[in-house]
Parts: sequence; structure tokens; C-alpha cells
Amino acid sequence: MDLKIARNLPNEKPKTISLDKIEATIDKEGQNFFYFDKEMSHKDLLAFVKHFEKKGLSVYHRVVRYGLDEDDYMYEVHIL
Repeated sequence: MDLKIARNLPNEKPKTISLDKIEATIDKEGQNFFYFDKEMSHKDLLAFVKHFEKKGLSVYHRVVRYGLDEDDYMYEVHIL
């Protein structure tokens, strides 16, 4: 599964990261925050959360709004 990382500038395309790379980061650091782009589907986000919950980890996710426009948001996921 490839996930779209939040973009740094509004006009650039979001970069992708593999699920394996995220798992390696969690195994190494134990916990981490990840920010995903608004172009990532909510269905994929929920599948991502369930994947880590099945492994016995606590996963918290929310929508972060960073502007006044309706489309100015990203997803924040905290994996413990």
C-alpha cells in the first residue's frame, strides 16, 4: 500500500511512502506522527489504521485544518 505524505507547498504533488517503510520506522522508534495529504482517500486511511491496530498498536487519527479554505486540511496519525 502506498500512502500520500502531506505536501509542503500548496501547488506541489504529494509524495508517496510505502507501508513497509512506515512499519520500519515504527519498529525502530516505537512511536511516531505521520501527516498524510488530503488526496489520500479516507478508506485508505482507515485501512492503514486497522493494519496497525491488528498488530496491537494504538493509533489515533484526526483531520488538521491549516487554513480558512474548506480544502486546507491534512490527516494526522499518531501511532504508539
